[in-house]
Amino acid sequence: MPIAVTWDHVHLRSPDPEATAAWLQDILGGEVVRAPGRIDVNLGGARIFIAPLEGDSAVNPPPAHPHQGLDHFGLTVKDIDAVAAEIKAKGVTFTREPTTIRPGVRICFIRGPEGISIELLERDKKYA
Repeated sequence: MPIAVTWDHVHLRSPDPEATAAWLQDILGGEVVRAPGRIDVNLGGARIFIAPLEGDSAVNPPPAHPHQGLDHFGLTVKDIDAVAAEIKAKGVTFTREPTTIRPGVRICFIRGPEGISIELLERDKKYA
């Protein structure tokens, strides 16, 4: 019998968890959820845990792109061109402008907090 899994969370480390959570809320419409000693963001049906950097704990800087391991996470949006215009007006940096990669699929990439790469994509259901 195959193992059944479902997504629970993505875990980020940030020197400023409040700013990271605010960005995810202001730019992508996430819902900030606070609990003692932590801050989470509910985003598109998934949870993002944001951990602070503890004291003098050594952490590595974000790697240069591209790199091995987790490359980005993708979020589906409706009307990608309108979304792109809205978040560009908020000062978001695009690493790839909206483009059609194949019939019915448009994507773009933005730079999130701590250099995280986030893909926004729109899929036309008639090509699914």
